[in-house]
Amino acid sequence: MPGEELEEAYRLGRTCALAAECGRDLRRCAQLYDGLFPGAAFDTEFYQALTLGTAFSAPWAGAGGLKAVNRSALWVLAVGRLVDHTATTREQVDRLTRECMEVAGGAVPRSPVTRFLADLRDELATVEGFGPARRLWHDQLARTLAGMARAWVWRDTSAVPTLERYLDNADSRGSCFVDLSHWIYTGDGWTRGHLDELRTVSRQVQRYLHLLGDVASYRRDLSWGDLNVLGLGVTGGEVTAAMAGLAGEATGLIEALRGCSPRTAAYLGRRIGFNAGFTGISDLGPAT
Repeated sequence: MPGEELEEAYRLGRTCALAAECGRDLRRCAQLYDGLFPGAAFDTEFYQALTLGTAFSAPWAGAGGLKAVNRSALWVLAVGRLVDHTATTREQVDRLTRECMEVAGGAVPRSPVTRFLADLRDELATVEGFGPARRLWHDQLARTLAGMARAWVWRDTSAVPTLERYLDNADSRGSCFVDLSHWIYTGDGWTRGHLDELRTVSRQVQRYLHLLGDVASYRRDLSWGDLNVLGLGVTGGEVTAAMAGLAGEATGLIEALRGCSPRTAAYLGRRIGFNAGFTGISDLGPAT
């Protein structure tokens, strides 16, 4: 038993060290894009939380293997801040979406956020699997940006979507785009050959994370006037029940993957487990 405890502590320590290494790298990355990551919104604690999540989701990948997942997650949060807290008109949101999609297709970037996207695109292009997967990556990016724009309209017009419609717009969270970028960059042969199928599982995980993130950030979202599931007129019990159902469905889909790609299944399961543990929230309610 003492030996098992020592081994577990060692693994945890190595993963935390990996997260710290990735955090330092990501802070250096952020400095390349003038004004895109203001310190008030992107402080040291932010980078620590982000890279802890990715390191614990795929500790076997190492810092080099986590490069794409870290950068894609950081880019999603950057563009999300521009949509939620900088854009004041629908035209600004549409223009940002249009410019991002053009750059994803190969256009020259003309702003820090599109320059970051171009650098992510070019990094993914260094791996052999990006060519066949580029259409899917482009499509998932479009879904993410469309989801963010739809959420902006709901908030701007004080529209109140149903819980079902809100969940259907979970692409605004961007985690499926992050997963796809990660698998393109580091996935095994089976994973890279089944990316479209894996998006189905990733989207189910994303729906769970969408609600989990809202519950964790409710007070902040309320003070900032951001859209949050708990502001849609649904009860906490309804959200808890929805989370339990989503977690169960996602777990079933993940288990079905385990025989095909154990690490892909582990990555998705760890995404759910780490985020629930880190926020202190599960489908059963706040951790005690």
